[in-house]
Amino acid sequence: MARRLTFVDQGYQLEVYTDSKLLDPETQAVFRERAATADIVYVEGVHSAEALGILAQATEKAPTFVAFDCAPALHALGRLGGLASVNPGPWQQLQARLSWTAAARAQELTRSIQTLWDRHSSDDLVSLLLVLVDAFVVKVPRLDSLRASGPLALARMITKCGPQIFACVNDPECKAALDCLQSCSPTDQVCSYRCIVSHESQLLEDFSLCILQKHNCLGKSADIPSLPDPPPMASHRGQPLTHDLAEALFIGWLGKEEWSWRVVAGQNAAYDQFPCQYQIFYRGKAKRSMWYDPVFQVRTVDGQVVWRRRHYRVRRAEVPGTFHFSVLDNGVISKEFWRIVDVPDDLSWALFAYSGAASAAGQVYTGAVLCTPDGAWPAPSQENRINIALRASGIEPWELFRVDNGCCQGMPLGVPEKDATSNPAEQSLMASCELLFAPTTSSRGGTSGLSAEPRS
Repeated sequence: MARRLTFVDQGYQLEVYTDSKLLDPETQAVFRERAATADIVYVEGVHSAEALGILAQATEKAPTFVAFDCAPALHALGRLGGLASVNPGPWQQLQARLSWTAAARAQELTRSIQTLWDRHSSDDLVSLLLVLVDAFVVKVPRLDSLRASGPLALARMITKCGPQIFACVNDPECKAALDCLQSCSPTDQVCSYRCIVSHESQLLEDFSLCILQKHNCLGKSADIPSLPDPPPMASHRGQPLTHDLAEALFIGWLGKEEWSWRVVAGQNAAYDQFPCQYQIFYRGKAKRSMWYDPVFQVRTVDGQVVWRRRHYRVRRAEVPGTFHFSVLDNGVISKEFWRIVDVPDDLSWALFAYSGAASAAGQVYTGAVLCTPDGAWPAPSQENRINIALRASGIEPWELFRVDNGCCQGMPLGVPEKDATSNPAEQSLMASCELLFAPTTSSRGGTSGLSAEPRS
């Protein structure tokens, strides 16, 4: 977690201590020194009476103290920005001591960080820590782009996109999507994307396309994160990796199967947890064009099971094994930078890492997917190599979510007959992305396809 915070900003420093280490005199002395000047103390899972006493005394000057799943005495120390909880407990409402505006903000903050902690993912823990830093230490630019917009933004929306707004709020499904999004904290990408995939409709796409993508009524912007930046694999089967060979690795098992790869596990809490994820990479009709269609199952907020499919343009980046992806997802363009981190000679698994941004929505993200031909976990003999690839991507193995591949029927697979985008608006928007993502180098040679060796 300390390393992942530095991916957001090199100036963020997190020091980690276990309760047992606090009992060591030398470590305890260092902890007391650090705690005396700490802006935030975050405590999780501490029940030791001895550690509790040390924490209570050493952190008394920290203005923000947050405890989860700890002894009640530690929860009683909870405070946000120097303001103690009204009563003992992990999170008590602070309205009694605050103005109405400040009370509403405190309530939203506590709800947000409680939700993030409840999901128990590494992504959510990083988000929780960033929310605390943003609220009580220094503004976090990554979160600043997600803040609520003012009345001028509303005026722009009505002026530029009145018909789309009217159509959406008068349609039950589109209105349900807006209500669902409104219930999410602005910084909660997991909640927001689940609302979007649960309530997809043409009206919602038209609404987002007009307000966010075409007119940027909310004034959002975001750039693809530069860290982590794992290197792509340098060679495969003893040959230097070329652009053609890298594309063939993406295409993988397509032909022998109806898909290129199936996702076994992923790291991003918002995008990699969906059940039954199929990856379909295929070449287009135009020279050197390539497409990527992920197909995945969604269990909607109201309990239904539906299938979703996306359509990405894929362009070569400068270094073989790196690619620029772009997609129009429910009216908003996302741009992503992918790396092929590792694929063994027999194509028994693959690790792809990515980082991306939906600029018009002000959102950035990173992640990785571990894939196999059949959705089964790789052989135990591959564990060490996979862990090395994960750590090279800034990911610990325990951060992965196991994908549920147990009930995958009726998936909309197949390679489209046309490799064009599906509607004129999308064609126009994606053409601009294609110009931005034009490859800077050309590489010929290598293979146009890749046959798989038998798997052990």
